[in-house]
Amino acid sequence: MALIKSFEYNLDKLEDIKKYKYGRNWPVVYVLEGGKDAYVGETVHAYNRSCQHWVKEERKKLDFIHIIGDHDFNKSATLDIESLLIEHMAADGTYKLQNSNGGLVNHNYYDKEKYKSKFEVIWGELKKKGVVKKGLFELRNSDLFKYSPYKALNEQQCAVVNEIKESIIQNESSRHLIQGEPGTGKTIVAIYLMKQLKECEETKNLKVGLVVPMTSLRATLRKVFKSVKDLNSGMVLSPFDVIKDRYDILIVDEAHRLNRRVKISNMGAFDNVNLKLGLDTKESDQLDWIKLSAKHIILCYDGKQSVRPSDILPSKIEALNAKKHMIKSQMRVLGGQDYIEYIENILHMKQEENKKFSKYDFMLFDHIEDMYNQIRQRDQSYGLSRLVAGYAWEWKSKKDKNLDDIVIQGKGFKWNSVNKDWINSKSALDEVGCIHTIQGYDLNYTGVIIGKDIKYRNGKIVVDKDCYFDKYGKPVASDLDMLDFYILNIYKTLLTRGIRGTYVYVCDEELRMYLKRYIQTYTKQNIYLEDDKYELKVAEEPINYEK
Repeated sequence: MALIKSFEYNLDKLEDIKKYKYGRNWPVVYVLEGGKDAYVGETVHAYNRSCQHWVKEERKKLDFIHIIGDHDFNKSATLDIESLLIEHMAADGTYKLQNSNGGLVNHNYYDKEKYKSKFEVIWGELKKKGVVKKGLFELRNSDLFKYSPYKALNEQQCAVVNEIKESIIQNESSRHLIQGEPGTGKTIVAIYLMKQLKECEETKNLKVGLVVPMTSLRATLRKVFKSVKDLNSGMVLSPFDVIKDRYDILIVDEAHRLNRRVKISNMGAFDNVNLKLGLDTKESDQLDWIKLSAKHIILCYDGKQSVRPSDILPSKIEALNAKKHMIKSQMRVLGGQDYIEYIENILHMKQEENKKFSKYDFMLFDHIEDMYNQIRQRDQSYGLSRLVAGYAWEWKSKKDKNLDDIVIQGKGFKWNSVNKDWINSKSALDEVGCIHTIQGYDLNYTGVIIGKDIKYRNGKIVVDKDCYFDKYGKPVASDLDMLDFYILNIYKTLLTRGIRGTYVYVCDEELRMYLKRYIQTYTKQNIYLEDDKYELKVAEEPINYEK
């Protein structure tokens, strides 16, 4: 039977742990907490481990130790529960964790699902005791959870982090390129690496920055960094910030969105930076700024998520001659890498057969009202369910807030009313997000509206430039062929945001009929439902909660 036992943490009380039935020679997980700090660990000898902690000054500041024992526990289970507790407590915000994030690796073991259920009950009991504050539903939808540096990496991600860290330690300068499809965890690797570099003895005194080109994601990550030990919001930079100082290490997330001097709104400021750095004002780009500002450069890059002509050219990335690191495991979409490839093949007309995804809710809608209602229902069940669309409508509400931007089948919508943190804004559920507010984020469910900027004609998917309204999104006359590339990238990005499911409404009738070959059409009988995994489940045996 599972058990949580709490002890005062001071030298006089350590013998009480020794007498406890799970205090020696049994795998347990424990939480040390007091004041504003906490530490999470696992051990096979709670008494010895608590004595070892006592010699560390920062542990002496803690007041209580909560030992979580279970006669079913084994080493693999306690390692997993320890990792889950670290990940969730870091995002809960009740305490700042004294833990490092090294060694948190996601691994499989026998009966893992059973212990996940036990963890959910353990969390509920810790919440009753005031050790944590937030429920799992709220917590798992928070930015601090999604972008936590305490994520357990898979082996591939961990290998990339270690290889880059060793390269930085061994060399005066280096260049690295982390590549991967949407949802492979490039942002998580970047944040994890930031935390590792500030903890590692050889690198902790180096000046490190995380460059984020997109305004919304940058604001989100600054909020996250405020809450993490050894990190701070000042470490999260815009490309314009990097020239203000010299850095040992610059990590660039979403590097495909670095700007070049084409169709940008801030042309004057861009030119001023180039002049200040002695660069060619016509040819130099934000990657050149970064190269002049840091000894070590790490880029997280996916060229297939480039969505504007201002985005840096792939040839400039190649010219960096960086060490390439590929990450492939799908960490976001429950449909896995097969779903990502399916979307890619459908958009590029390479898909031959219809596929079903047993763990993923992928549905095509004939009526926008039905999709809107289903997204609202999914938001009630799971949270973070939103409508998004390609840039196929003018943004009329910017000038007149009373006007709808998007009208389909008599139903009106407005584009996102805020640019920063739109997905968490109060009005988001009744609005439609554009690519620039959603790129870099994930949702539980995404309702994607495919506008008339892409159509199906004569057996081909074609782009209609007259139905595309991003004034900074249309290439210059000499590069008009690139518009197809950008618009298809936008829709691939939108169609790969949803963790649990993606719903699709298509404005062009012929394109809708084409997509029906590959996407199941919604009816009220076939809507995909699954048990809400965010609800607390009852473990096989109840926890005996002792004061």
